[in-house]
Amino acid sequence: MSELFDAVDALVASRSPLPSAEERKRLRIAHGLTLDEVAAALKVRRATVSGWESAKKPTEPRGPEREAYARLLAKLAELYPAPSPPETLVAPAVPVAFTGTPAPAEAQTLSTGPAAEAAAMTAHENTQTPAPVAAAPTTASRPARTARPSSTSRRPGAKKAAPAGTPAGGTDPRFENGPLAVVDVEDGQVVAYCTGGLVLDVPAKSLPSLVDWTLKEAKLGQPKLSGPGKDADPLLVLTQAALERYGLPVTLTDEERLAGRIPEGHKVIKQLIRAEWKLTKRGFGPWARIYRPATGSERACVQLCIPSWNALDTRHWGQAGQLPPAELARLLGVYASRVMTPRGSTAVTGLELMTALHPPTRASEPDADGKRHSQHNPGSLGKDPVDCAPCEAPDGHPLLADLPRFHVRGPAEKLFEEAYDWARPMTDAECTLRHLVGIDVNMAFAAGANGLTVGLGAPTHVKAPAFDPKLPGSWLVDLSHVDLSRVKVSKDKWVELDAGLLPSPFTPKGNRPEGPAWYATPTVAYAVELGYNVAPIEAWVRPTVQQARALGITVTQEDIDTSRYDNGRYLDGWYNRLRDAYLATMADLGVDADLSPEDFLAAMDGYKERDPELAIVVSAIKATVKGGLGKLRERPRGEGWRPGEPWRALSRPTWRPDIRAAVISRTRINLHRKIVKHASFTGQYPVAILSDCVVYAADGPSPLDFLPYREGKPLPGGFKLGINPGLVKHEGTQTVLWGEEVRDRFHAPELNLARYIKDGTVTDVDNGE
Repeated sequence: MSELFDAVDALVASRSPLPSAEERKRLRIAHGLTLDEVAAALKVRRATVSGWESAKKPTEPRGPEREAYARLLAKLAELYPAPSPPETLVAPAVPVAFTGTPAPAEAQTLSTGPAAEAAAMTAHENTQTPAPVAAAPTTASRPARTARPSSTSRRPGAKKAAPAGTPAGGTDPRFENGPLAVVDVEDGQVVAYCTGGLVLDVPAKSLPSLVDWTLKEAKLGQPKLSGPGKDADPLLVLTQAALERYGLPVTLTDEERLAGRIPEGHKVIKQLIRAEWKLTKRGFGPWARIYRPATGSERACVQLCIPSWNALDTRHWGQAGQLPPAELARLLGVYASRVMTPRGSTAVTGLELMTALHPPTRASEPDADGKRHSQHNPGSLGKDPVDCAPCEAPDGHPLLADLPRFHVRGPAEKLFEEAYDWARPMTDAECTLRHLVGIDVNMAFAAGANGLTVGLGAPTHVKAPAFDPKLPGSWLVDLSHVDLSRVKVSKDKWVELDAGLLPSPFTPKGNRPEGPAWYATPTVAYAVELGYNVAPIEAWVRPTVQQARALGITVTQEDIDTSRYDNGRYLDGWYNRLRDAYLATMADLGVDADLSPEDFLAAMDGYKERDPELAIVVSAIKATVKGGLGKLRERPRGEGWRPGEPWRALSRPTWRPDIRAAVISRTRINLHRKIVKHASFTGQYPVAILSDCVVYAADGPSPLDFLPYREGKPLPGGFKLGINPGLVKHEGTQTVLWGEEVRDRFHAPELNLARYIKDGTVTDVDNGE
């Protein structure tokens, strides 16, 4: 009889309704179970359980799995009945504007807490409104496949199931399956997980045939971002199972990791050579590119990403490399649709995005024979590298080969524009306050790039020029006379400040200059803005034709034809795309651009837990900004390099240390401008600054305890809470006693507390001893 009852129970369970996807997830989390634990108990894949909990398009278990899953949920429901939240908890809730995975029920009651990021921008940039952007694709579980004559399969209705804006489809039929695919092996069959929940069966038995299939049948890729540009090559992400299937090592040896590639004699490379495929100079590494020389406008190139070879740096991509294929495809698909298809590390992609938005060449108008030719694309950096100015060259550059071997260049020989690393002892009055509150500028270096005029060609040397704030370049000028105790804050208003509590805006360490030094244009322009005269001794500038003539430079027709003299806002499109990507992804995580200060602080508290995969995308976008700017001044990376010899990066037209210096200069100046505005209005001065994080002493633990908001409106030109680039968020709060104890413990009265304000953990202290 008991067997009959068990059979009846199973029959009822197989037809009984299951709780909602949100409730399933709540019950699992309440009992402390992971997706892997549930999957192991039910003998299904992790992605299957994730699909059952998907808030957008949950899948339903069938057969014995449904019976067991229903029993598990019923037991958990007995232990953890659904709570009825009191009405008082709803007031500070995060705006429900997610297009990614919604927060679990327990995560929707928020309080003020720390969050992190980096930078600064001018006051007029603080009010920018983001453009509408596409929604994030939902997490896709493993769909069922049906055989098709073309050897590709997809879940029936997958296109319709994908949310609006998902990158899986598109108007271009060449790339209807999205920009990339994660290649895996299941039940002996190679499959490709695409964005938008699509899964393709892969017939390829070898890596060369996989490349052929990708180019001929997979319909992967991404349309170009600019008219004269090139379409993005398809990206294949190979899982460990796929590596084994195609004869590649699952991990690299120490020697291979150091070399960044597998040996050229590897059997898979020999297969590619026999099939007449080529590899780029960096060889077969974590981001391998396999191609055949282009014929006309047709490209034949596939890029590989191999997570188990550390292609996805955990500093920027978190645990993305450990995700199941469907979830990894979703994560990378969101990044690809909003930024671009990854071309390598986030730094490489940041630099490639600049070129994709401003290709170096374009097609000319038809000549007399009706043929078009390649010509310079106005507004780009061109296709040929240019030398930097001697003052802009980093140590070891060929331009400095004649210097004595151990010569150390000082400020009058070397441009040194870097971010802040400054701190000071607290005053007696500050020690009576209770808290140290850190605020952090969102996407600061991106904001510093917005609207910035940079040179597009080689520098021109001029002696004793009149300073022009609209002329990009490097200037040798003495700014030691600028006195921060009395500065100009508007056209006719001067204010008196305590200069001893302020960092100098002209040096990264905040020290007052002692004599002539090299500065980028934004730094010198700020000295003029503060009300002081400047008299450059010499300069290396990058003028337009009109500016060159005003400087007394003879401009020839050849100079005009070759765009020898030109400058412009090269980084605007780059900034706009990364800003939109950042704001769209943060909106998916519940942090919108139009929140009140209180709602913004609440929304930022715990935003990463609402959708950990989208939080990784945010991290990758921020790393793309910083890494891309860093690549503009890339240093030698081994390669047997010796000082005075050229290194590989110098052959790129995008090796432009002057552009990097200008962005950092403007970012630092934007931050100092806000600090001065805040000090002149409130009498409050920063205790420490690290890059784009500023720490103030305050009576309360929240930024609202010291930021001068009046009726919800911030101080004009000062700090403003919000998610837009250039606005600030709460970085962290510690007690004043903590700060003093840390400085006493390490005998460092000027220890930079901004470095540790986020969580209070103090490591790697260098007090100069």
